[in-house]
Amino acid sequence: MRVLLVHPSALMYSEIFLRLEPLGLERVAAAARDAGHQVRVVDLQVLRHRDLRRVVHSFRPQAVGFGLNYLANIPEAIDLSRAIKRVLPDCFVFFGGHSVSFVADDVLRQARGAVDAVVRGEGEPAMAPLLQAVGDGGLREVPGIVTADGHGPAPRMLHGIDDPRPARDLMRHRRRYFIGELDPCASMEFTRGCPWDCSFCSAWTFYGRSYRKASPRAAAEELASIAEPNVFIVDDVAFIRPEHGDDIAAELERRRIRKQYYLETRADVLLRNTEVFERWTRLGLRYMFLGMEALDAEGLDLFRKRVNPDDNFRALETARRLGINVAVNLIVDPAWDAERFRLVREFALSVPEIVHLTVMTPYPGTEIWHTESRRLTTRDYRLFDIQHAVVPTTLPLERFYEELVRTQSVINRKHLGLRTAFGAARILTDRLAHGQTNFARMLWKFNRVYNPQRQLADHRRPVHYELPLPPRAPVGSRRELYIHTRQAPRSGPPSRPSGGPAGRPQ
Repeated sequence: MRVLLVHPSALMYSEIFLRLEPLGLERVAAAARDAGHQVRVVDLQVLRHRDLRRVVHSFRPQAVGFGLNYLANIPEAIDLSRAIKRVLPDCFVFFGGHSVSFVADDVLRQARGAVDAVVRGEGEPAMAPLLQAVGDGGLREVPGIVTADGHGPAPRMLHGIDDPRPARDLMRHRRRYFIGELDPCASMEFTRGCPWDCSFCSAWTFYGRSYRKASPRAAAEELASIAEPNVFIVDDVAFIRPEHGDDIAAELERRRIRKQYYLETRADVLLRNTEVFERWTRLGLRYMFLGMEALDAEGLDLFRKRVNPDDNFRALETARRLGINVAVNLIVDPAWDAERFRLVREFALSVPEIVHLTVMTPYPGTEIWHTESRRLTTRDYRLFDIQHAVVPTTLPLERFYEELVRTQSVINRKHLGLRTAFGAARILTDRLAHGQTNFARMLWKFNRVYNPQRQLADHRRPVHYELPLPPRAPVGSRRELYIHTRQAPRSGPPSRPSGGPAGRPQ
């Protein structure tokens, strides 16, 4: 069968700070190819809609799948599905991915026949039975399937994450992927899942608090196969299990694999497992994303981070001592007033770290979705991108965006202004000398992408697809939020050891 997989366009923050290879879609593509199908991938982060139309007309796929890890991409995917159906009426169109798993039934209704099915849960184990059913029938027996006729069996979860290895060879524009100064940059997965239960995050509800690890040997083999000199480790929280990080490091040392790494972790994990992070600095760990989320204990308790402000600041000092460049994330509460924004600007200018701001957004699958969704001021999918306010703001909305962008621009100037111009110029010259323009484009796009008038205008766009509200009945058990409810039994030959459940979502 001819199968086309599509990643939607970049979101607002991806226009500047990063553009990551669609690792999940690459793994799903590998699963489809392993099942004997002919597969193509179109990534609209780096290609345009006309490129997708060209592939649809030339390749004439029998099945098209959209990867929807972000709510904001759902309207685009529905419209593109409708366009594909006009050209290929018999083509089977399906959606899958993190965010759409929580709103599958509603998205099918909104698509009005343009989408044949949504696959909830992990995509890799669903691909072979799904594509076989498309050809031979029995669609309702596919794990995780949702169609107009109802739900099939529960989603199936991979026992181990060593296989399938991402089909990176299907990506024709790999040099377009980057994160900050790491240009170009590949992505790599060491673990999947997260054992914490932060109220703003849906990773733990998606994976059912499971936690799986790649075997050190498989991780090292995959890293050795990556051509890019830079790698972003996509784990929700890196090196929760220090022995796992050490075992992968030992494999890399033995094989003499040297790259530059960017990863995400928590303050308490960094403090508890400092030796592992120190070892990784010798292997090339240069950048770290640290989700502080709030500066005070009240904010941390609100988000159920299970960490205190002192630990957050100790973690920053530890990272500085190790020579790791840190990007700190703070969640902007729409209740902030002008004074709170001023204090955040003061903090951002007082520390050497980069400070990123994301707007508190209730997403389906999170606990705050059930506590805050009745306060929504909009249900436009496109605004659920952590850069727009979707609940009431204390400041008038225009003033809120003015303060938000002012704070972001102050932080931007701090790292790309006169004080750091020499360093930025050196990096820029090096990237351009190697034909890489992503970092250069990032430096000059900020004011065009981030401005209050653009964000306000986004609220005034006509809305054709609205996010559904959750049932009014309270959640009786937090397990009711889970997509995957338990580890699936093995099928086929046993895979290599990969660890067991432990769980923590992001």
